[in-house]
Amino acid sequence: MDVLFPRCAGLDVHKKSVVACRVTPGPQGKPLKEIRTFSTMTCDLLAMSDWLAEGGVTHVAMESTGVYWKPIYNLLESSFTLLLVNAQHIKQVPGRKSDVRDCEWIADLLRHGLVKGSFVPDRFQRELRELTRYRTTQVRERAAEQNRLQKTLEGANIKLASVASDLLGVSARQMLAALGAGQTDATTMAQLAKGRLREKIPQLEQALVGDFQPHQRFLVAQQLAHIDYLEERIAQISAEIAQRLEPPATPPGAEEPAGPAPDRDAPPAALPPPRAAGDPQAAAGPLSYAAAVALLTTIPGVGQRIAEVVVTEIGRDMGRFPSAGHLASWAGLVPGLNVSAGKRQSNRTRKGSPWLRSALVEAAHAASHTKETYLAAHYQRLAARRGKKKAIVAVAHTILGIAYHLLQNGTVHEEVGDRYYDERDRETLQRKYVRRLEELGCKVSVELAAAA
Repeated sequence: MDVLFPRCAGLDVHKKSVVACRVTPGPQGKPLKEIRTFSTMTCDLLAMSDWLAEGGVTHVAMESTGVYWKPIYNLLESSFTLLLVNAQHIKQVPGRKSDVRDCEWIADLLRHGLVKGSFVPDRFQRELRELTRYRTTQVRERAAEQNRLQKTLEGANIKLASVASDLLGVSARQMLAALGAGQTDATTMAQLAKGRLREKIPQLEQALVGDFQPHQRFLVAQQLAHIDYLEERIAQISAEIAQRLEPPATPPGAEEPAGPAPDRDAPPAALPPPRAAGDPQAAAGPLSYAAAVALLTTIPGVGQRIAEVVVTEIGRDMGRFPSAGHLASWAGLVPGLNVSAGKRQSNRTRKGSPWLRSALVEAAHAASHTKETYLAAHYQRLAARRGKKKAIVAVAHTILGIAYHLLQNGTVHEEVGDRYYDERDRETLQRKYVRRLEELGCKVSVELAAAA
């Protein structure tokens, strides 16, 4: 086989050690392999970088082992061309596996160009990913704590959630605070209702009568305090993300112009002007992160938080994905391919990115409840034939495709409406319904109404 990278290295990464195989041209044309073991401490990783540079190594491949590849990647990315390889793509033959053999095998595959590196974004995007993923974990923890609160109330015969739609709304929080303070009069607590919830005061009086014990009062107080703490943390993380996404108003070192303070309640970024085909601005580079987030928020069902997650996961430069289908395949939102002997086996979707997938599915649920939108009609059309879960995944796939074209072209989303499928082929639809009525024994004549 042809040798593409004569000076390369393969790394077998572990938590405490890294086994490196450096391959360089030998005296008689044969590859010279040198193997060393380094610890994962920063000083030893820098020594490994110097050792690789001494041999003139240009390309380094490593297995994506958990999170242990990250410190190595951070230190080597500025000096070598790094390839982070999927572990399933470089499996060693069973019975011949050891750390030394693994690094040699990775180096041999890289030397002949038989490995393909995974997509690893730049450092700025990786930092944004860590922030958005940490915020997602906090949002999930808040939802879990809300479920624990509901469980405690159900155990105390308090049926507040059966009357109030939002257990953590203003009215419900005041009632829960009164319960935690030792209030036992249901009539007094029901009078704390505000707005439209006051129409349900009789139901509230019944729902707040229960067997509320001292230990449950303690649990409710602790759970409400934990929810408040999580909401404060989520708000701080969101503020940090918004600050990083916001482009600098002035170059570093320049003085800011005098004027009024910026409006913190305004949207994080204005929508950029659309790019026409062949626009020279398109060749200038991708959109800023703030502009990309602002574009995605124009999609029905996609809010600020979901848009930030999508942009940090897929990036703002769509040039790395040949098409929207490739992006959907990378995200794991397309059916799998498993055909053997002419029979199609299970076509479950592949794993892909769990962070991106969960965010898109959440956006699909929100879009399916919108009014007079294409995505809602798309969901209703598929849910009737394939079921709700498959329809949600299909809508998530569509949202990701829309996001791909918005980021690629720099344009806002243009809504086509819920009658898109009906207007796309009116004659076929008319023939279908006429045929159905005729099969039922009806005599049908079609007369088009005059346009308004």
